[in-house]
Amino acid sequence: MIVEASGVLFRWESRRDDWYFVPLPAEVSADIREVPRPGRGFGSVPVGATVGSSSWRTSIFPDAARGVYVLPLKRSVREREGISEGDTVSVRLDVQDG
Repeated sequence: MIVEASGVLFRWESRRDDWYFVPLPAEVSADIREVPRPGRGFGSVPVGATVGSSSWRTSIFPDAARGVYVLPLKRSVREREGISEGDTVSVRLDVQDG
């Protein structure tokens, strides 16, 4: 399943590090949830992700507070693509079956 979406990059603070995520729209998240797949840690779903000219393999995770999946954006991608907290980020995801 290939999906294209946009979301506003937000920061989540943990005890040791700050993590940055792009939330997927509710409709896209619902479509992803409908596909049966084996259970994985934290409810993660493996994806191939592309933002700008950067592509990598990662996982998206359900965010209970927002009710959607979120894509983590690592520092190297944020720096390479010139993305900061609060920016709207367009993503292309190749959502894997499991």
